[in-house]
Amino acid sequence: MVAWGALAARAAGAVATGVAGVAVVEGVKKLSGGRAVHQSAVAVTTLGLKVSRAAEAGAERVRLNTADVVAEARERLGEQAPPPGAVEKHDHEH
Repeated sequence: MVAWGALAARAAGAVATGVAGVAVVEGVKKLSGGRAVHQSAVAVTTLGLKVSRAAEAGAERVRLNTADVVAEARERLGEQAPPPGAVEKHDHEH
């Protein structure tokens, strides 16, 4: 069982850290007129967009490579690969 005093001390420390963080951010906003915060937000968003686009490009490469492997495997079996985007029929409804 955790002593209430130790729990209260941890909670107080967390609150103090949060308050100090807010004070720093607000101080930076006042000194820079909010411009630095805005520029930082734009920079982080730009980086996020770049990472997202790189991930999408990687996923597309994986999808195309997988389709090539499946098509080659079908060819080895003597089957004709369906055209890209074609949906194969199966025995159940969606």
